[in-house]
Amino acid sequence: MDWMLFMWIALIVVGFVLLVKGADWFVDGAAGIAGKCRIPPLVIGLTVVAFGTSAPELAVSVTSAIRRATDISIGNVVGSNIVNILLILGLSALVKPLPVQKSSVKLDLPVLLVASALLVGLGAWGGALSWWDGLILLAVFACYMTALIRETLRAQGETPLPPAEPVHGVKGKTWFYAVLTVVGLGMVVGGGTLLVDGARYVAERFGVSERVIGLTVVAIGTSLPELVTSVVASAKGQTDIAVGNIIGSNIFNIFLVAGVSSLVYPLGFFEGNLVDSLVALAAALLLFVLALAGKFRLTRAAGGIMVACFAAYYLYLFLVPA
Repeated sequence: MDWMLFMWIALIVVGFVLLVKGADWFVDGAAGIAGKCRIPPLVIGLTVVAFGTSAPELAVSVTSAIRRATDISIGNVVGSNIVNILLILGLSALVKPLPVQKSSVKLDLPVLLVASALLVGLGAWGGALSWWDGLILLAVFACYMTALIRETLRAQGETPLPPAEPVHGVKGKTWFYAVLTVVGLGMVVGGGTLLVDGARYVAERFGVSERVIGLTVVAIGTSLPELVTSVVASAKGQTDIAVGNIIGSNIFNIFLVAGVSSLVYPLGFFEGNLVDSLVALAAALLLFVLALAGKFRLTRAAGGIMVACFAAYYLYLFLVPA
């Protein structure tokens, strides 16, 4: 038995657990601190919580960039977006048709399409995402978040702020929120490091490219929280915000995760990366078309189409040489 391989697989699992639980604790702690500072819950949801859902992808991609495993970094971003749309929303729609909020179709989905097209264009233009491309992505992201917060607050109107909600049964303890935030962030970083190192070892051991590992094992692993949450919520009939959350997470992945990662180290953008990014763009376009065709709903038929497209893409990954 190859004990070294067994050890690295075990460390990958530990890395996934640390990523998921660390992101959970980080969000709880940061939201608790924000609540103590009397920041509107709406703003917390649009920033802290949304950032938390992308924390695993950010940790993995930045760690990959630091370790020069750029195929894992790009594959994680693009692969997570493909998994989020085609697999997670597809499976959720198969369980129960999903409503798509009109605001998502009018604002968020077009922004996701622009972000996906921008990723393809910037990557193909110079053959890599450089620090300059990263600054462009982050600048567009800042504009989007500013516009989103302003528009949402305007739509909500002025409402009294509720007292800070207790986290894990501990109410009003600022020090606890701070510790939870720091520990959660440390777990995310540590989990990302274990995951990247383990994925690289397994890729070398089995002769699989880092690109494929990033698009499959790493991408699905970092999307596990969204997968479990969305499918369970769909089964329970709690489908109101499922699509919006996925779209928001994908926007964060491109603008924030890819943007920050490319500041750390240039992310090579080769033929395979271009194909994968085009698939992510096509997935976003498919979601937009299916939402309009279903009159702001993702039907079971739409879910079946999305899952079938996901299966076809994965067959391509493993059957066509990298």
